[in-house]
Amino acid sequence: MSSQVRLSLLPRARCMFDEPVQVKVAGLRSGQMVTLRARSTDEKGVVFSSSATFRADGSGQIDLERDPSLGGTYTGVEPMGLLWSMRPDALHKRFQRTKSLNAHVVKISVHEEEEGDEEGRMLAEATNERLLIGDGVIRRTVREGNIRGVLFTPPGVGPFPAVLDLYILGGGFSEKRGALLATRGFVVLTVVAYGYDDLPKKMKEIHLDYFEEAIQFLRKQDKGSSLNLLRFLVTHFRVGGKGVGVISISKTGDLALSMASYLQGVEAVVWINGCSANTLLPLYYKKSQILPPLMVDLSKLIPTESEAFNTKKVLNDPRAEENKATLIPVERAEGRLLFVASEDDLNWDSKAYVDMMVERLKRHGKDNFESVCYPGAGHYLEPPYGPYCPSSLHWVIGKVVLLGGEAGSHAAAEVHLWEEIQEFFRTHLSCNLVQIKAKM
Repeated sequence: MSSQVRLSLLPRARCMFDEPVQVKVAGLRSGQMVTLRARSTDEKGVVFSSSATFRADGSGQIDLERDPSLGGTYTGVEPMGLLWSMRPDALHKRFQRTKSLNAHVVKISVHEEEEGDEEGRMLAEATNERLLIGDGVIRRTVREGNIRGVLFTPPGVGPFPAVLDLYILGGGFSEKRGALLATRGFVVLTVVAYGYDDLPKKMKEIHLDYFEEAIQFLRKQDKGSSLNLLRFLVTHFRVGGKGVGVISISKTGDLALSMASYLQGVEAVVWINGCSANTLLPLYYKKSQILPPLMVDLSKLIPTESEAFNTKKVLNDPRAEENKATLIPVERAEGRLLFVASEDDLNWDSKAYVDMMVERLKRHGKDNFESVCYPGAGHYLEPPYGPYCPSSLHWVIGKVVLLGGEAGSHAAAEVHLWEEIQEFFRTHLSCNLVQIKAKM
């Protein structure tokens, strides 16, 4: 390593996962060509890496907020390009950083420019530790009644807007989104419906009753419960407002809409790249089926040269006469709805589903919705600055599928959406001060 070359991460090398850092290099020769590299290993042991070539200015400095990458995993002026352009060392792997207590650690280094693919001599190195859970946020495992999940509580006494995070349906869950939202001032309960803890290993049907219980859990104030967890909650924070928010993505999008349409207490819903119909599994409430499932037609899988399938048209058309019963009566929802669609979603046609719901709501005279669409973005819109994922194994189809999008456009969409989500919930989740007396 060169003692003269300095690599700086500003304003600090230790930050939240959803915060940008400014990468600067000093001590180079005027006009010197160097390659910056980033490298990280996810929870599954998959290595992700990126690179970008730069030319130092007349004073021997490089600033990623000012200077363009001339080649590598991204080009142009992209201050966080080294992070979102990281690629796995194996095909079709999705970045896994799901446990909130484990930081995303990225090694960033500066190397002499070498011919070919050889990695030149390292001149400087720095570590960016990207936290998923902020200082003072309390994480608690929830085993309350039938509910299984994790609760995140911001520091302070509140009242705080409450959000139910439906990251995935079952088999485990990601704490990343919930922990980051709690860091931004929300009480968040991330729940899973099956395949976790003592829940059933497989699911043949979905019961809204489970999610109704989760809503009631979040809304619960000081009801005099003697359960240890609830006593902890009512003595340490206040949940404000008449109802809760629900955030969802993909399959859980239709579940969130069904909750808003059939259950009380859902005040605001963020629907990200979901469907306008109930998909894959029948939906029950109070032991009665309320929506049949819209199914897939695997004969419509389109193979590609990348060995991943295009599944955009695999789901049957919910507007066909034989499938209309699967459509969610979204006009029943009283809460606010935010529809988010990636226009290059190849998992399914999210934009078309938004158009269907908007048309249906307008036909019923409803105006409790807004929508945002992102050209060039793919299916998995997550908190920003994680590695972009163009393809991965599909949990239903059992094959590797294309997720769509272009890395730079997708990364920009995630940055914009993350702010939109927070603003939407702050605006539409009422947060009235509620006096709570602790019971000893």
